[in-house]
Amino acid sequence: MIFNSLDFAIFLPVVFLLYWFVTNSNLKLQNILIVISSYVFYGWWNWRFLSMIFFSTVLDYTVGVKLLKEENETKRKALLLISIIVNLGFLGFFKYYNFFVENFVAVFSFFGRTISPASLNIILPVGISFYTFQTMSYSIDVYRRDLVPTKDFIAFSAYVSFFPQLVAGPIERATNLLPQFYRKRTFVYAQAVDGMRQILWGLFKKIVIADNCAEFANLFFNNSESYSGSALVLGALFFAFQIYGDFSGYSDIAIGVSRLFGFNLMRNFNFPYFSRDIAEFWRRWHISLSTWFRDYLYIPLGGSRGRLLSKIRNTFIIFLVSGFWHGANWTFVAWGALHAVYFVPLLVTNNNRKNVDIVAKGRHLPTLVDFLSILLTFSLTVFAWIFFRAESIGHAFAYIGRMFSPTLFSIPEYSGRRRSFVTILLVFIFVAVEWIGRQDQYAIEKLGVKWKRPLRYMLYFSLITVTFWFGGETQQFIYFQF
Repeated sequence: MIFNSLDFAIFLPVVFLLYWFVTNSNLKLQNILIVISSYVFYGWWNWRFLSMIFFSTVLDYTVGVKLLKEENETKRKALLLISIIVNLGFLGFFKYYNFFVENFVAVFSFFGRTISPASLNIILPVGISFYTFQTMSYSIDVYRRDLVPTKDFIAFSAYVSFFPQLVAGPIERATNLLPQFYRKRTFVYAQAVDGMRQILWGLFKKIVIADNCAEFANLFFNNSESYSGSALVLGALFFAFQIYGDFSGYSDIAIGVSRLFGFNLMRNFNFPYFSRDIAEFWRRWHISLSTWFRDYLYIPLGGSRGRLLSKIRNTFIIFLVSGFWHGANWTFVAWGALHAVYFVPLLVTNNNRKNVDIVAKGRHLPTLVDFLSILLTFSLTVFAWIFFRAESIGHAFAYIGRMFSPTLFSIPEYSGRRRSFVTILLVFIFVAVEWIGRQDQYAIEKLGVKWKRPLRYMLYFSLITVTFWFGGETQQFIYFQF
């Protein structure tokens, strides 16, 4: 079940009514309803993989309970290793088995040996990378004694399977989300209205920006050999806004839906395309994953402490692992490596924490230096997205080679060019709205809040109309494949 579907448009009000009007007097019943609703939501895609979510839930719940009672450090480490190995084992099998088999064959072929190991037609469970990291973080936090393990299996099940963020995040820490299942929730009208506003903005991002950009990104990337360099530049730009609108749109909807039920999820995007350097970009892009790798990989490796070479090594490790997390393709590893290369000069010069506040805070426009920094950072990011979107490393280099050919300065020619002008105009409007609202949690958080009710409703009606009128052909959320 996806957010921009008729199924979800029916599912959400039904669950909302049951939650607030039938189970509202009993916290345990509310949590049970969340678990059942979440399993229905996920099972709508493929009910067979519900067993994996249930198994991960039972495994990490059991590990947490046993860690609470166990004082022997060796046994505690063994329990943590069981959680990590089993969770990563599932992730590795479903997501990376064929990747490793194919590369194993390629290595032997390189040395003149032919082997034919079995490959499997494996269906990747939607969201496995997200809920696997979520349950692992629980076990790690309990092991570190940063979190007291729960004895409430229903609350823990609700935490693991919470449907708004189950399949594409944010990757919630148990320290933030799990305690919210212990507390009685009361309906707050202002919170629900704010949630609906964020849902509306998320749907606009996904349906109007991402889905329209996807049409032209697919056109150029799927037939890159047929287009000029200037057209391929457009293709990379279209993909940059596609993936941002798609993923941040999902996060906005997830956060908004959660607020309808009285929950607060962590922020996952903070206007990343207004970043002035790559370090700032990664503090603003997919925040839940970036902070996960920071806390559970980068800092344990030594983080930014120690010698410069150690810092550079740790930086490359975290970016390479982050790239590999996204998928079983060398293109994602290359994408991560490229961002590590971008990051290293900032690390060497101790400028990686230079831009920690929002750009042009309290002003309407950025300074010339800020504007040029944003432009450079965005250009580097768009270039890296080519590797992320390409089918293979060879395709990425062919795309880049074609893009930087003499045709780079020609007028792009492609089918649907007139229609693409509408998409480009919508993107410009979208960026303008994001810029105006860049100091808020999401772009339209405060837009029209103080207007009189008829004007405010007109704003919402206009957004809904634009979403329906200019919505592109329905596309699957990109991060469902991760």
